[in-house]
Order: sequence, then structure tokens, then C-alpha cells
Amino acid sequence: MVLARLAETLTQSAEGISDRVTGALFEPVIRLGVTGLSRSGKTVFITSLIANLMDRGRMNQLSGVASGAITAAFLQPQPNDTVPRFDFETHLAALSGANPHWPTSTRRVSELRLSLRVQPSGILGAISGPRTVHLDIVDYPGEWLLDLALLDKDFATWSAETLARAEGREMAGPFLKKLAEIDASEKLDESAAQSISKVFTQYLNALRAAGFSDCTPGRFIMPGDLEGSPALTFAPMSAVERPKRRSLWREMERRFEAYKSKVVKPFFTTHFAGIDRQIVLVDVLGAIHDGPQAVEDLRATMADILGAFKTGKNGWLSSIMGKKVEKILFAATKADHIHHKQHANLNGIMDALVNDARRRADFSGAKTQSMSLASLRSTIEETHKHEGTPLDMVRGRLLDTDKEAAFYPGALPDDPHELLEPATSGATKWLNDDYQVMRFAPPDAKRRAGDGPAHIRLDQAAEFLFGDKLR
Repeated sequence: MVLARLAETLTQSAEGISDRVTGALFEPVIRLGVTGLSRSGKTVFITSLIANLMDRGRMNQLSGVASGAITAAFLQPQPNDTVPRFDFETHLAALSGANPHWPTSTRRVSELRLSLRVQPSGILGAISGPRTVHLDIVDYPGEWLLDLALLDKDFATWSAETLARAEGREMAGPFLKKLAEIDASEKLDESAAQSISKVFTQYLNALRAAGFSDCTPGRFIMPGDLEGSPALTFAPMSAVERPKRRSLWREMERRFEAYKSKVVKPFFTTHFAGIDRQIVLVDVLGAIHDGPQAVEDLRATMADILGAFKTGKNGWLSSIMGKKVEKILFAATKADHIHHKQHANLNGIMDALVNDARRRADFSGAKTQSMSLASLRSTIEETHKHEGTPLDMVRGRLLDTDKEAAFYPGALPDDPHELLEPATSGATKWLNDDYQVMRFAPPDAKRRAGDGPAHIRLDQAAEFLFGDKLR
């Protein structure tokens, strides 16, 4: 009986391996992870990418489109029945309906499968005929990705680092005041635990609103169905020498470990570990607008984000043994908020921000790139004279007033270190310039048949991420 069960298990395992190998060889799957921090535009990116792959008139920089290799694209049921489907149709209707508006932002993991019919070129392509390539898009909040760094930390280390960063931040005042009123060495009082956790959560939300990136634990901001659970009811504590077994400090330590084991690790193993291509969307212009401290926080966060990835080159056994992230694209979004003459400057700033992170990935064999893009172009460009000097501006429909306006955000520096040096030195404001960001609404624009939504460099992003699989 035992041998029969063992034989059946081995047969099932062999069949499973065979299925995965067959799929990898004949219907390859590209698993693309899409993440980014607050306000980076993940939902709009995915919606526009799918729409532009289905109607490819604006995707000429994607080699499979330019060569005619991609002959069709269609949505299919996703392979994972336990993960919510990315609501592409609703989001596209929000962007392109009679009253265009931005769709709701990412607050949970979702997936969508887009299948592409590809006719390979060359003699082998003529013999083999067309094949199907599946693009599985995994959308997840960047705040959850940052939580992966917690796996390597104990509660004391995390508390010390979090409290050190909080010092000197104005929005941390109520939390630090509340923390000073609590003796973590005393016996656990659940009301005290809930009270300090609530104030800590308010601090994290205030951090995010102020443009800071490192707002871990991420589920405190986006709790979902875990809201109110003990795994989300803790806060960093001041150091206690030899804390007692039933003390508040010990209970906070226990809940921190529960958060890691029951929230962070399952996310990693279920959704994150299988990704082989990744785009990280970054609201660089928003960080610049928020000031030097937000820029420095963003730079450090980019390094932490890349540290979460298992980078390197995949072989044909990767579908069985576990994939590595082969390519990572760091994309500065909202490039339509500045004139195209400043795009090179924005690219340079993006490069400088992720320089440390890219070095690690390049060393491990992964390919990385940074660029600026706009998933949905919401402005047009204009040049106006101001006191005899021409100003390159953008015009769009303002989100707050619904009125059209031309806007000059300020000139980005040619040398990105003019921004990074004040940021790393602890400056609280820019010395020479103020950088402004306007909130534009989606355009009320008609599309020609066969065209997806207007964008900036979305096709180039697609070419880097998965163009090699569509030739």
C-alpha cells in the first residue's frame, strides 16, 4: 500500500514536471511583476499596457509589433483561481469613458493573463508556424514588497531603525509622545497595545502623505481583511533590558514575528517568488516636489526594493527549480507632466536614484534599465514667452478644478547630483529652485481604430521587459 502511494506520488510529480517543461517549451509564460510605491500609477500602467498590446497602433518600438510577428492578442482566464482578477475592463472604461477619471489604486494582489499569438521569423518559424506566448501580469502594492526586508530583522533591530528615522520628523511627534508614555517592560495591557499601534499607523499614513517611501510594515497602510488582527497590532518599542516574559515588549516582539511568518512569507512564496520580469514604477517628480528628504528616502527605498529580488539569468530548468528575476525596469512615471526637452534630465535623475540598486543586479547577471514614461498621456506641449524668455510648458485638464491650464513645473537640473547631494546631506528644502507638480485628469481624447491609449515610451518599456520573447 505504501509502495503504491509512493509510485502514484512519483507518477504525479513526473507528470507535473512534464507539464511544466512542455509549457515552457511550446507555450512559454512570461510572469511580469508590476509594483511601485504610492502615487506611481500601477493600475494605469497595466491598463494601458494591455490595451496597447490588444490594439497595437502606438507600439512600434516593440519589435514584435514592428516586424509583424505579433498577429493577435486576447485575454484568457488566469491560471491562479485563488487570486483576484485585475479588473481591466472597469479600469479602461474609467480612463476612456464619457467622463474620464483615474481608476482606483492598487490595494491588493491581482493577476491577469494576456495571450499573444506570435509568428517567429526565419526558417524555423516558417516550419513551426505560430505559437502562443502567455503574459501573466501580477499587480501588487510596493509597500508589501518593502516588507520582505523585515524577514532578515528581529524586533529589536527593526524598532531601533524605525525610531531612529522617526526622530526629527514632524509627523512622528504624536507617535513618539505616545511611546514615551508607555513602559514596555510592564505587563501587557491590550488597550495600551492597541492605542500605540493605532498612533503608529497614523504616523505611517502621514509619512506616505508627505511623500516618504519607506512606510513599513506595508499592511498597516493597506490592511485588507487583516485589519484589527493581532498580527497588525504592534509598534516599535524603545529598548528594554531583559524584558519579562509577559511584558508589552515581549508581546510586541511576538506579534512582529507573527507578521513576518503569517503575512510576509506567504506573500513571498505565493505571489512573488515566481516572477521573472519586473517593473518598478516610481513617482520621481512627486518626490522632488516633496523636497530633499523625500528624495533621499526614495533613493534608499530603491536599494531596499532591489534587495528583495532574487536576480540572475534563468535557464530552461527555471520553470521547475524556481525562477530568478532576469530583467528589472525602473520607470519614472508621469513624464507627460514635463516638456519632452526635460525627459533626458528626468532619465538622469532616475538613473542616479537607482545606481546602487542597479550595481547589485548587474553583478548577479540580471539586466536592468531605467527610463521615464507616461502610461497615459494627459497633456500636450506648448511654448510661451515670459518676460521675453520662451518657457516650455504642458497643458492639461486640472484634476481639482476640471479646467484646462498651461503649466511650467520648473527646470530639472542637467546634473542629477544637484538634487542628490542636498538630499544625502540632510537638507530640508532646495536652495535654488522650487519644483511644482500639478495633478492632471485623464484626457478626453478620441482614439483611431487600432490605436491604444496615447502614451510616452510604453512600447520601449515593453520591448525591454519582454520583447525578446515575442520575436
